[in-house]
Amino acid sequence: MTEIYMPRLSDTMEEGVISSWVKKVGDKVASGDVLVEIETDKAVMEYEAYEDGFLVEQSVSEGDTVPIGAVIGVLGDSPDAVPEESGAPAAEPAESAAPAAEAEPAPAPAEPEPAAAPAAEGTAPRPLSSPLARRLAREYGLDIESIDGSGPKGRVVRADIEAAARRQRESGAPAAAAPAAAPAPAAAGRPQDAYDDGRASEEVKISNVRKVVARRLTQSKQEVPHFYLRRTIDAEALKEFRGQINEQLASTGVKVSFNDLIVKAVATTLAAHPECNTSWVDDRLLRHGRINVGVAVAVEGGLVVPVLHDTDAMPLSQIATSTRELAGRARDGKLKPQEMSGGTFSVSNLGMFGVDSFSAVINPPEAAILAVGAMKQQPVVRDGEIVARNTIALELSVDHRAIDGAVGAAFLKDLTDVLENPMRIIL
Repeated sequence: MTEIYMPRLSDTMEEGVISSWVKKVGDKVASGDVLVEIETDKAVMEYEAYEDGFLVEQSVSEGDTVPIGAVIGVLGDSPDAVPEESGAPAAEPAESAAPAAEAEPAPAPAEPEPAAAPAAEGTAPRPLSSPLARRLAREYGLDIESIDGSGPKGRVVRADIEAAARRQRESGAPAAAAPAAAPAPAAAGRPQDAYDDGRASEEVKISNVRKVVARRLTQSKQEVPHFYLRRTIDAEALKEFRGQINEQLASTGVKVSFNDLIVKAVATTLAAHPECNTSWVDDRLLRHGRINVGVAVAVEGGLVVPVLHDTDAMPLSQIATSTRELAGRARDGKLKPQEMSGGTFSVSNLGMFGVDSFSAVINPPEAAILAVGAMKQQPVVRDGEIVARNTIALELSVDHRAIDGAVGAAFLKDLTDVLENPMRIIL
């Protein structure tokens, strides 16, 4: 038997949700086959088998949340193989997931515990059965406890279930009805009752991504001392430069966005300000040798930040292409762990929604994030005259433990200079 454990699929992952089982109990599995889809804090990822066998047990159900290291399933050498103690009721996922080394010893009882009462006379022990047999019995509507097992020690196996199903069909007897689910208890006293004004409130199921985003951003605001720096740039030259770049790239099918230009400008400026390419981790200040810019992407149920590794070394066309590919995979939940880790700085752009400006929350352990607003025309004074100019509002959120105010201000000043003189982006 080989136990399958909940893997760590991202650097921030603490638990995962079983999104869907691709393989069913009894299915043959080859090394490299996708066993299960797991929803992490960042995306839905496929988990592959590392050896051949048969899936003989799904230890947790679809929709269950399980910590890293918990057993989620078992592979055997035959479809009727039975994991140890399969005749006993399964433990709750959260209980089976706790590593033995971390479990606290129970305090000694003040008085001896009474011995467990023997089973009532006439009550037969629960029959041993394979997971496949139990699943088939449910599908056929059979009472597995009424079926004699032909396996080792009287274990009920697939052949016994299929034989019982044939006898049932031949006799014309109707299948046993599945037990009705107990009605859910009334939700009296729940918090949303306070909002019930005749239009009932509905509790919305949240994704694991949303839960992790909520936890990490709460942690960020509570533990990271944010301060904010704001600049409004003159974007006339940037707009003209983008038009020239896209005209030259027209035959390639690549189109550079304003955000692509800003991401490249950030990477260029970070190269000149390595003190801003840092992280504060466990009372240590880490200065990173690589510039990896993350780009925030809104997905259904949350937010993910795919990372462009070595952004400073990327040409604009590659930034444009890679950003779109990563954003597409992010929305499809197909990002790989390495595509979401290793970021040293992030950019969040809400300009496409018409947002003038906003304050972004830092994505730990990064020390800064740049919020980008919409391009809009504003009256500005040029050579003593009021003229209309395209502008973009930038706001830099900074971790004060890692970056001082003057250091952050110098970075933002140079970033503004690069964006207002965009040839510096590629030179």
